[in-house]
Amino acid sequence: MRLVHLDLKGAAPRVSYLEEVFPLLSQLGANGILIEYEDMFPFKGELEILKSPYAYSEEDIERIQQLAELHKLEVVPLVQTFGHVEFILKHEKYQHLREVERFPNSFNPHVPDTLALLKSILSQVIEKHRRSTWIHIGADEVFHLGEGMDSKNWMSRNKGDTGTIYLKHIKEVLGFIATQYWGLRALMWDDMLRKISVGALRGESMGTVAVVAPEPGVSAAPICMATLAGVVPSARQEPVPGSVRTRVSGEHEEPQASSCRWHRYDHYSVLCELLPVGIPSLAICLQTLVNGGFTEETKRKVLDTLGFQSMQLEESTCEGKGAFPGAEIYHMVEQVNGHLKESILKALEEESAIKGWFSPYHRKRQFGNPRNMESFGSKVLKLHEDWESFVRDLRAHLERVYFPDTVEEWMEENVNLYLDQLRGLVRDYR
Repeated sequence: MRLVHLDLKGAAPRVSYLEEVFPLLSQLGANGILIEYEDMFPFKGELEILKSPYAYSEEDIERIQQLAELHKLEVVPLVQTFGHVEFILKHEKYQHLREVERFPNSFNPHVPDTLALLKSILSQVIEKHRRSTWIHIGADEVFHLGEGMDSKNWMSRNKGDTGTIYLKHIKEVLGFIATQYWGLRALMWDDMLRKISVGALRGESMGTVAVVAPEPGVSAAPICMATLAGVVPSARQEPVPGSVRTRVSGEHEEPQASSCRWHRYDHYSVLCELLPVGIPSLAICLQTLVNGGFTEETKRKVLDTLGFQSMQLEESTCEGKGAFPGAEIYHMVEQVNGHLKESILKALEEESAIKGWFSPYHRKRQFGNPRNMESFGSKVLKLHEDWESFVRDLRAHLERVYFPDTVEEWMEENVNLYLDQLRGLVRDYR
């Protein structure tokens, strides 16, 4: 499979936008969608506390799968089962499940309630994805593993290490999946396994699991090449006790690759990038995978599909109007990144009449000579009017793709930080 990873822990798009994007992803060569719902899943019952106020409905989850099926994209749900569980452990109700009491990053695998909670979460997600033949259990970046008192005591009693703790927990998670959902195959990230000795891995039988690994030496790239450390090629075969076979994925093996679109690095971080802004990069990655390299033919396919005239990879720029879903947002974000801050700071810091006769001291005391103020007033008012008009259009486009919380956060972090300075100056001038 060539999977596109939709990281929904931030800037989760409306289903109406996915309806436009899925055909494009299929056209570009994807045949699967890896969906990391986090708090966007419509958890029920005891787990309802986990969901965002803007979480998808059950009908939305079904619609997403229908759209994927229509465009020949297999949906692979991703449930984090060890690290990256801030959206769970931030709640007081689950704080006792933290590996380290102060930090909400990772589960304490020694508390029985941890596995019980994971079983409930996995069950709710899997039950809403009965078409899926794969489940991704995350399991990457288990920060602070081994630092909690329970882990220290366990390692002391059992003469083990963090690798042993990690494998024990993963086996329990995989054991639950294998027992309850026969035939469902598991994926996981490989970074934690790289820290474990080959001897320790050989001593464990982990059932049926494919390990998705980033390309060696490219830890932060948007494209993650996949290798398989599959213990068993198929869920319908018997496990091979005590052996782990590591191999590079071959012609008929799955998954082949995962192309990642991070929306946040973790639950508490700022937004990384918006999906429409990342589509050109995603298109390049997918077509490079399909064709085995970024050739001129590949480049032409990307340009034609996205409606651009040219692109400069070194400068990360594309020329042309663009004809893909969210192209307006792509160009407007370019304007924000390239001109908003520069134009406002230039007006505030380089205009001599403002620095000399309308400084923060003058503004605070409402003390100024109209003669001097008129020398810069029309220019500042025009700049303010132009940007406010632009931002209204940008907000309208964002609201068609995103929920209100994403729009407000993105505007606060990228627009208001500078535009508010101009707004304040205009308010005082008036």
